[in-house]
Amino acid sequence: MTIKLSIHHEDWIAETPFRISNNVWESFPVIVVELQDGEHVGRGEGAGVFYFDETLATMTAQVESVAEQIQAGAGRRDLIELLPPGGARFAIDAALWDLEAKRSGKRVWELAGVDLKKIVTVFTIGLEDEPEMMAAKAAAAKHQPLLKVKLGADRPVERIEAIRAARPAAGLVIDAHQGWAFEPRMEVAPRLKALGITMIEQPLARGGDEELEGYQSPLPLCADESCVHGGELEQAAKGYQMINIKLDKSGGLTHGLEIAREATRRGLGLMVGCMGGTSLAMAPSYVVGLLCGFHDLDGPLLLKNDRPDGMVYTHGVVDPPAARLWG
Repeated sequence: MTIKLSIHHEDWIAETPFRISNNVWESFPVIVVELQDGEHVGRGEGAGVFYFDETLATMTAQVESVAEQIQAGAGRRDLIELLPPGGARFAIDAALWDLEAKRSGKRVWELAGVDLKKIVTVFTIGLEDEPEMMAAKAAAAKHQPLLKVKLGADRPVERIEAIRAARPAAGLVIDAHQGWAFEPRMEVAPRLKALGITMIEQPLARGGDEELEGYQSPLPLCADESCVHGGELEQAAKGYQMINIKLDKSGGLTHGLEIAREATRRGLGLMVGCMGGTSLAMAPSYVVGLLCGFHDLDGPLLLKNDRPDGMVYTHGVVDPPAARLWG
């Protein structure tokens, strides 16, 4: 059956400017791929990987480069050979999963052989100039039981102290976004543990993780930028105890599931994350999240608006995506 591929761009405005140690977003531009077979339409969204210089233009060019093969019937396994990991492959892969689910009448987690479970997402507190500003954001998110705090090298302990005072019972993880040096910043890990932090994500720069090898961290360390795809698992495991799977990085759910299963085999903990975006991007991430212990799927909560039939969030609990949305 012939498939028609189409692609378009969207720009989703952030509720407030979203800042990390090395970037800030006022909106989240994405590509959307649609695959139509005459009766069914499968959709997928990709934001790309900003630190690999992916843009709407580069992702669009990648999609267009394989459009003929996809329209001729190339599947998800073929796609892994056709395109490198990244936002374009994520969008096409998600559309292929969605199309298969609609054709079969099954949900994607059934097709993937993954059991449903309760998922509670973190809510992200972006980096602000002063600790008190971050504490105010944490206090405003009073119905969110888990917070993920973006930090840089400037006063990390003071920022967590302020947030802990504002939210004494909240679960807390932190994301340094490659913003620390091994010394002196890793020396604050025991103080952060005493404040109830349960995990540190990506403290050092990608490619500069050697100092973590052999380091006995008082808190689990999670690789994000330091583990983009399955080929980097072995190296990441030398310094990290967890892996953050982001489908924009891995190039889709197909490879994301492979990473999850191989990381589990190696004894690594798992987190699912996102590069931002709407519920259309969170839906396939939800599926790989069913294999993970930590979940960062709050992309739509950072937007002024989300898609119709979007993911439902209730005090941090994320419901499975509606079939009308995806999968």
